Amino acid sequence: MKKENRQSILLRYAFIVGMILILSGFIVYRLVDNTILSAHHWNDLAQKELARTDTVEPVRGEILASDGSVLATNMILYTPCLDLRHPKFNEDSYRASVPKVADSLALHFPSRSAKEWEKYLLSPLERPANKRSRAFAVVRDVSYFESEMIKDFPFPRTKSKKGKGRLIGFKVESRPVRVRPYGAMARRSIGAVGVTDSIKRVHGKYGLEKALDSLLYGKPGISKRVPLTNAIVQWNDIPPVNGYTVRTTIDIKMQDIVENELNKMLEFCAAEWGTAILMEVATGDIKAVANLELNPGKGETYIESRNRAVLGFEPGSVVKTLSMLIALEDGIVTNLNEVIPLGNEWFYYGKKSIKDSHYNASLTVNEILEQSSNIGMAKIITRRFGPNPGAFHDRVKQLGFLEPMNSGIAGEATPMFKRLPNTDLGRQMLSRQSYGYCTEISPLYTASLYNAIANDGVYVRPRLVKGLIGNGIDTIFPVTNIRDRICSVKNARTLRKMLSAVVWGKHGTARHYLQSPLVRIIGKTGTANINREGIGYTQGVNRLAFCGIFPEENPRYTCMVLISHPTRNAMGAPSNSGMVVRKIAEALYSRGMLDYDDSYTKGDHNNTPVPTLYAATDPERNNRVQQALGLGKRKAVMAPPAKTESGVPSVLGLSLRDALKVLEPKGYSVSVKGLGCVTGQVPAPGSQLKKGQTIYLTLKE
Repeated sequence: MKKENRQSILLRYAFIVGMILILSGFIVYRLVDNTILSAHHWNDLAQKELARTDTVEPVRGEILASDGSVLATNMILYTPCLDLRHPKFNEDSYRASVPKVADSLALHFPSRSAKEWEKYLLSPLERPANKRSRAFAVVRDVSYFESEMIKDFPFPRTKSKKGKGRLIGFKVESRPVRVRPYGAMARRSIGAVGVTDSIKRVHGKYGLEKALDSLLYGKPGISKRVPLTNAIVQWNDIPPVNGYTVRTTIDIKMQDIVENELNKMLEFCAAEWGTAILMEVATGDIKAVANLELNPGKGETYIESRNRAVLGFEPGSVVKTLSMLIALEDGIVTNLNEVIPLGNEWFYYGKKSIKDSHYNASLTVNEILEQSSNIGMAKIITRRFGPNPGAFHDRVKQLGFLEPMNSGIAGEATPMFKRLPNTDLGRQMLSRQSYGYCTEISPLYTASLYNAIANDGVYVRPRLVKGLIGNGIDTIFPVTNIRDRICSVKNARTLRKMLSAVVWGKHGTARHYLQSPLVRIIGKTGTANINREGIGYTQGVNRLAFCGIFPEENPRYTCMVLISHPTRNAMGAPSNSGMVVRKIAEALYSRGMLDYDDSYTKGDHNNTPVPTLYAATDPERNNRVQQALGLGKRKAVMAPPAKTESGVPSVLGLSLRDALKVLEPKGYSVSVKGLGCVTGQVPAPGSQLKKGQTIYLTLKE
């Protein structure tokens, strides 16, 4: 019996030894094969892998406002996740920790209550254990600081004798994003980025992001694998060159004013869309550009839309100023008091007559723009160009008006200004071109023309990009001209007097709405019937335009506003787009942006507003300011915030500095939007909040 057991054991050992020898032999064979016999094959594969290069994406440059405020920048957002199929994950421990975790999340992320957070955290446990998420997002897209803070929440941990154990199944995912700190403000002009279909890299899709993509994107680098002593690492063979930071001409305060005033008018008149552009006369700097359209399915609310400021539309009567400029420069009219006969209508090489919006038997040349006469403008232009209609196009081209502006705005369209044939139809179309039909001109080009008139004839190039920063460069681009001069100083001033009569003249088309007591505005109204595809021109379906210059005595800004198809209230260009320009000008005046003498201590104040001082925690501060500035009694002080018995104190009326002095010592976190003094506070004063919770303040000037 013992002999049989011994033999059986020896056979088993022999089998095991045999298997070990076979396995060892196989290992030795593979070792010899890999290192000697097939070494060339593996060496080729290694070299191929080491020779493979990868692209290293550069850091995209920022977009800045004129004062250095960030309009678009890069940010990495983090998403803390839980692996609910981790080997050490224990459902009972997790369920026990959820109530405390939910309380912590509700305190720091109040978008959900503690009960809602608890329900959310338990929701993935409803699925079978083998089908639960391996990356269940606790909170999405938070900052690095917040993701680190969440790690301290009472999630299940491994046991440890020294302090806290390791989090079970906890990991943090990250992703780079392009953010606009000012939200929707100037969104279309700033633009957006996205992954291109062809090369799967992030590039600009529209707006400045697209127009300046070659500068913002930078140059990709090249990396390859390099074998070191202990590992193979990724090595940058050619380092990436980060993109330039682009400094724009946008003024955040002016942008806010322009967007708000345009939005108010669109809501008031229930229009389809509107666009506005504000340009500095001396430099051509585009200080603000707004594009809003009706939000489909959301009632009468307006959202950022296509950048129609650079798209072409039939301009209507605002183009009469261009026709009058050519008439003055070319000597077509020399006597401003010359009487032009008008009447009810005028037939010029066609069966369809030209009419004015109101009857005049005759007008002088000086009064043509003031009363916006189609007949008068057509008669003046056809004097010279009627025998050769194509020459009108050539003359407009000579001004530089048909050249690309290269303003820096993507999608910029040059005017569609046809060169007309020397036929009866060509002459008929010429008469319409002279007052704004049979052509398409963008608001940007219209504003640039009026800007030249405000600038004594110097045709400065509109620009949205002011300079570049990065890669050892910090430069400001010089102001450039499309033409050094498109008209004489004398004719530019004559045109400004004609535009002044539109607003301030006895019969001016904008006299009832635009005579502001604060800012003297001049400009030209324009109404164009909309030519709808398949329908044609429809009575009452109009685009309303006003291009204004202000202040008249020292032109600083040109502002062009175009609003499409208003359906109620303000149905005329002066009361509609013209009022937007007026409100913008008055807002700039009230904020001291028009270089008026804002001294409150000398001279006749006329309509100068009384300075208003913010409320202060120190009652003597305003007295010290009053005395230092010599304001005398010409001041107003905002009412101090009301006292609260308990809960969150009121900071309404205080400056941001004073508000922070009140709230932060009490342990509250403060989120701020806007500039100026506190005009809104959420939660309301008196609310019961725990330390660490956030109070949202809205500031306005």
